Amino acid sequence: MRCLIVEDEPILAEMLIDTLSDAGFETTHLDRGDGVVDWVKSEDPTVVLLDLMLPGTDGFSICRAIRTFSRVPLIMITAKVEEGDRLRGFDLGADDYICKPFHAAEVAARVRALLRRSIEWREASPGSSLELDDARLEARWRGATLDLTPLEFRLLSTLGKRPGRVYSRNELLDTVYSDGRDVSDRTIDSHIKNLRRKISEVDDGDTPIESIYGVGYKFKG
Repeated sequence: MRCLIVEDEPILAEMLIDTLSDAGFETTHLDRGDGVVDWVKSEDPTVVLLDLMLPGTDGFSICRAIRTFSRVPLIMITAKVEEGDRLRGFDLGADDYICKPFHAAEVAARVRALLRRSIEWREASPGSSLELDDARLEARWRGATLDLTPLEFRLLSTLGKRPGRVYSRNELLDTVYSDGRDVSDRTIDSHIKNLRRKISEVDDGDTPIESIYGVGYKFKG
């Protein structure tokens, strides 16, 4: 698990690094706000601890920018305790707040609690509007839960985890019918039709699954 710590106070940053390393995280520390958004885009961390007041770019702006492409769990760290600041952070997409001063044990406990709440749902691919819970075979498209059969879930998961990749019908058959049963490749067309209908019902008729004539299907993202 990878934790990004964005904190400009050296003593506090060292305490956070030690605490989360002891908790089993691989940590990266940045002491300025500029560059944080690009790092998150390229490295896809498990969780982000983000100081509110930073040189370069402030925490509010960073949080807003991250939420345009990622649902990574994000905790704001701040010495400001005004309710308006906390509400603004939540409105911009922060998942939790930790107010300075704090104990190391509190940080570790809050990170663990946040990950327990969020770990089930993961984006199918970075920045995707499709979220998957592989343990419960459940999927959400743009926040709306889809009513899928287990086979439909496996089909959507296969397509959604590799957006842009074209899958032939036979490849999809091998994925969703792993027991090797003899099934016509046109069976996939029927399942894709059902998937498109269910997604379009929660997205004003739109669907991310695209037909590639003579080949198969791909997920647009």
